[in-house]
Amino acid sequence: MVSATILKIVSPCWKPVVEDENSSDGEGSSQVDGLLWYRDSEHQGSGEFSMAVVQANSQLEDHSQLESGPLSLHESGPQGIFVGIYDGHGGPDAAQFVNQHLFDNIKTIHDAEFTAESDGMSADVITRAFLATEEEFLFLVEQQWLRKPEIASSGSCCLVGIICSGMLYIANAGDSRVVLGRLGNNVKEVKAVQLSNEHNASIESVRKELQSLHPNDPQIVVLKHKVWRVKGIIQISRSIGDAYLKKAEFNREPLLPKFRVPEPFYKPILKAEPTILVQELCSEDQFLIFASDGLWEHLSNQEAVDIVCSYPRNGIARKLVSAALREAAKKREVRYSDLKKIDCGFLARPSAFS
Repeated sequence: MVSATILKIVSPCWKPVVEDENSSDGEGSSQVDGLLWYRDSEHQGSGEFSMAVVQANSQLEDHSQLESGPLSLHESGPQGIFVGIYDGHGGPDAAQFVNQHLFDNIKTIHDAEFTAESDGMSADVITRAFLATEEEFLFLVEQQWLRKPEIASSGSCCLVGIICSGMLYIANAGDSRVVLGRLGNNVKEVKAVQLSNEHNASIESVRKELQSLHPNDPQIVVLKHKVWRVKGIIQISRSIGDAYLKKAEFNREPLLPKFRVPEPFYKPILKAEPTILVQELCSEDQFLIFASDGLWEHLSNQEAVDIVCSYPRNGIARKLVSAALREAAKKREVRYSDLKKIDCGFLARPSAFS
């Protein structure tokens, strides 16, 4: 899957927007072009955004979300904007569940923590919302295990951005990425600033973290077909879902053998806790790019920022996805026009889309 969400930062003050998900005309309406789904431009209070996604697998496993308005259930609570990129794998269940519950959990937990003295967002609220969503999904897996065992292999990377009271909060569990476009010393130059930490076993620091958390497991990370994988199965070290790597009772039949770990384990192999960055927005901050790993495997941070700066904002997410597809076509030595004709389900392994 290649997906991108572009959020242009104009002001930290946001107003609620009610949008019709089923609309087909006018600004902000969704459009479909083959496997490409996109929304070219929509205003959110003082800012604007565009979204695009191309379906790689036979079943759409990814979800994205943008919410503008109250960030708690309290009437006098803060207003803000929420962006979520949920890169699913092993089926659509986990990403769909996160899309339906994570933001509501943030609002509920924030409401419980809300006081007149502390009216902003916090890293603690976001972390607790991730863990609450994880707990709820694992309970769902337990409920459906006997009649739907494949749900235990469904997981989702989760990348979240929140703008509230002039502050930017970035939370990530998995290998999606958010990049900020910031004006440099030369006002005509916009530099790429990566804001999220990725949790992929291809990164040495992630492998060291896994080895420190599992010192008695020499097979916690395995180099398989020239790719580092956790237990030789999955590349990411953090996610919501993937119950078969978090609770031993799901690491057995009737789950398919390819998802089962041969050795017993006594604590979760993967984590759901996100890494979080909090920083104040400044006038030099121009826009944010949220995207799954499918885009970043083909475009560098600065290449993506340069594309955003080189074209009109309307439809810029679609432009980014198209640029990533063109790079993928070059690597495969096929024409871009031919790549666009491939049916869903054939862009998956061994391609870079996920």
